[in-house]
Amino acid sequence: MERAKMAEAESLESAAEHERILREIESTDTACIGPTLRSVYDGEEHGRFMEKLETRIRNHDREIEKMCNFHYQGFVDSITELLKVRGEAQKLKNQVTDTNRKLQQEGKELVIAMEELKQCRLQQRNISATVDKLMLCLPVLEMYSKLRDQMKTKRHYPALKTLEHLEHTYLPQVSHYRFCKVMVDNIPKLREEIKDVSMSDLKDFLESIRKHSDKIGETAMKQAQQQRNLDNIVLQQPRIGSKRKSKKDAYTIFDTEMESTSPKSEQDSGILDVEDEEDDEEVPGAQDLVDFSPVYRCLHIYSVLGARETFENYYRKQRRKQARLVLQPPSNMHETLDGYRKYFNQIVGFFVVEDHILHTTQGLVNRAYIDELWEMALSKTIAALRTHSSYCSDPNLVLDLKNLIVLFADTLQVYGFPVNQLFDMLLEIRDQYSETLLKKWAGIFRNILDSDNYSPIPVTSEDMYKKVVGQFPFQDTELEKQSFPKKFPFSEFVPKVYNEIKEFIYACLKFSEDLHLSSTEVDDMIRKSTNLLLTRTLSNCLQNVIKRKNIGLTELVQIIINTTHLEKSCKYLEEFITNITNVLPETVHTTKLYGTTTFKDARHAAEEEIYTNLNQKIDQFLQLADYDWMTGDLDNKASDYLIDLIAFLRSTFAVFTHLPGKVAQTACMSACKHLATSLMQLLLEAEVRQLTLGALQQFNLDVRECEQFARSGPVPGFQEDTLQLAFIDLRQLLDLFIQWDWSTYLADYGQPNCKYLRVNPVTALTLLEKISREMKDTSRKNNMFAQFRKNERDKQKLIDTVAKQLRGLISSHHS
Repeated sequence: MERAKMAEAESLESAAEHERILREIESTDTACIGPTLRSVYDGEEHGRFMEKLETRIRNHDREIEKMCNFHYQGFVDSITELLKVRGEAQKLKNQVTDTNRKLQQEGKELVIAMEELKQCRLQQRNISATVDKLMLCLPVLEMYSKLRDQMKTKRHYPALKTLEHLEHTYLPQVSHYRFCKVMVDNIPKLREEIKDVSMSDLKDFLESIRKHSDKIGETAMKQAQQQRNLDNIVLQQPRIGSKRKSKKDAYTIFDTEMESTSPKSEQDSGILDVEDEEDDEEVPGAQDLVDFSPVYRCLHIYSVLGARETFENYYRKQRRKQARLVLQPPSNMHETLDGYRKYFNQIVGFFVVEDHILHTTQGLVNRAYIDELWEMALSKTIAALRTHSSYCSDPNLVLDLKNLIVLFADTLQVYGFPVNQLFDMLLEIRDQYSETLLKKWAGIFRNILDSDNYSPIPVTSEDMYKKVVGQFPFQDTELEKQSFPKKFPFSEFVPKVYNEIKEFIYACLKFSEDLHLSSTEVDDMIRKSTNLLLTRTLSNCLQNVIKRKNIGLTELVQIIINTTHLEKSCKYLEEFITNITNVLPETVHTTKLYGTTTFKDARHAAEEEIYTNLNQKIDQFLQLADYDWMTGDLDNKASDYLIDLIAFLRSTFAVFTHLPGKVAQTACMSACKHLATSLMQLLLEAEVRQLTLGALQQFNLDVRECEQFARSGPVPGFQEDTLQLAFIDLRQLLDLFIQWDWSTYLADYGQPNCKYLRVNPVTALTLLEKISREMKDTSRKNNMFAQFRKNERDKQKLIDTVAKQLRGLISSHHS
């Protein structure tokens, strides 16, 4: 039962499905009926569907037949009318054919024209397409042409920019063309070419900079000199604004500031030509002489190409090499100032360029690199200056060198370089300068001393008197009251030496200028140098003059007078130094002048030389002494040589009137002592083995003449018989022998108040033996064949006894 119900239900569903498919076939377009039919064949009711389809076809045929039967009369009428129309249609066809023939005949030219028009339109379309393509390619070609032009004119940085635009903007739009591929292949080559050419320009720039560094440095130093002159003018006026040109001002000298991002100049020359300008025209700025565009271009090109580090390393390496070349001084640099100037100009030019590169590029050089180069330059420069300046013996050249070094330091200081070591080195050169000054002034002093006449300066008019007083600080009321002509006590070398000392002080002061020293330091430097001048240079010159073989007593006396006045002038030299340095002598660390000591030493040396000279003169007169020690005759007058000697001494001591009293007294006493000693030596010399009492009497006359000279007071200031004491040894010895007062001598010997206190037993024995020999020799000649006479024998016995006692005194004294 259930199965019958299920079969029935399935039959109903299948019928409904077939109905749906049939409706779908009826309503669907024939092209889309395939899926519908597929659903039928996919099912299992294919036969039943075909039955349904046949039934439906038959139903439609019946409906069509009914419709045809209903409209049959109308169809017949329509056919009849259609047959009628056929004839008219034939006529119309004939007319149309005829019209078409005529139209064909008439339109043949139009067709030809249309064909031509078609071809023209095609060509126009092709031309338009070609123009469009060319318009797309033309910018590429123009850019490439521009690139080649830029390469040809060496505008490499713009060429690189053009190459970038060409590669990234234009070529991608026309990349399918063959010429574009050629361009793309050439782009790396062009980049390398630009890179190589820009590097070549940089090398040319570096070489040009190396050759023209001295010109750049010269210009920079001229600017610094102008600024210093301007500062000096400003210092003399009320200060308005800053004294020193700032570093920023050093860079405003450019006519147009170059940007660090892209170069504006397309010239490849490293140095611009600048004509030599007149001195009164404005000096061009140091950087105005330099075209830095090759550096900027090369830097930008390498930056764009991603090789900036390579460029920086190359640039720094090359500049280091150039620095070493610049810092190598020429071997003959010390010979002229131009040698030093060129050396400094090259160094300044090098660092002016580097400093400008530092401030106008971003990282090509940095402060550490500049500082490293400067430290190297500073050490090498100072070493070179120490070496070459040591060869210099001309103080003017040393002074010019110092001024040049100061200008060199000031110039570099404007650009921010530390220069303290240069000023420290100048203090070393200052010592050398002092040495060269001392050598120069040694020659000046020698010339002055050699050319002096060592005579008081005569003046015949008030003008001459004022001229001398203006040259040397001298005041003497008595001399002023005297009428003309009159004489200064000193000779010409006094004012000359005094003025030369002042000139030396001025020369020392010149070196201290612009060294940034305090007044105390300048004062100390001048005083120390002046002390060396006085204690070493002038002292040596005076000593050499004093020690000359041919110098006379008159010259020595005048030297003593001169040094006395120079010694008095030292206080004026102190005041002179104080006035020019504005440092009071009471300052704690102020060095005192040692001129007083110098002139005292020179005066003492002259005094000693006077004493020595006098003694030599006395010795020369004594060499003329011709005593006949065996004579028995007495002339009753002093020897001629001694009379001449006394006359010489009188005239000499008369010249000593201007000398200090102590000097004259010492000279006189020294001369008398030397004369007494020399006479004693004449009497006791070993060559004289015998002498007579007569010769001793003659010798006594000479001694009396000397004593008379001593009593006459050749030099004032001696107390009573002080000068005679020089001859006391001779006097007591001669009195002992002439008076033959041996008993008194032997009895009182050793007593403090004995009459012959100054007679030495050895001296007495020596002289007694000479007399004894003479007496024995005379007796032997007169009594060759006879015995001695009684009185002669007694006298000889007495002599022998005295001699024996004298020997006893001598031996007891030694024991």
